[in-house]
Amino acid sequence: MKYGENGNRQHTLSREITDMDAEITLPRLNGELQFHSPWEARAFGLAVALNNEGAFDWKNFSEGLAEKIQQAETHGEASTYYERWLSALEDLLVGNKLISAAALEQKAIAQAAHDNHDHT
Repeated sequence: MKYGENGNRQHTLSREITDMDAEITLPRLNGELQFHSPWEARAFGLAVALNNEGAFDWKNFSEGLAEKIQQAETHGEASTYYERWLSALEDLLVGNKLISAAALEQKAIAQAAHDNHDHT
């Protein structure tokens, strides 16, 4: 972990994360990670943070992501990279018994309700 000029902690990403195989590589624009919505950045950050805390092995996550991407492309699904990312993360978390499918569903419903409230 590094500290920036303002004293805030900065996490560096391991090469295992930044240099994933071409078929599952992170979306970039001019070399910078690219997120189209805030939830995409949160999903990315959650996966990285959980990996950094030892919740799962990155190789297992990247294999699951590759499988999700392959399945989506084989079936012509119109999902985005980060929808596939989130699906792979959810499967890994449930598969490793870090959260139950029911609890994950409850959290998704609560988050959707929060995201859909009026911000005015």
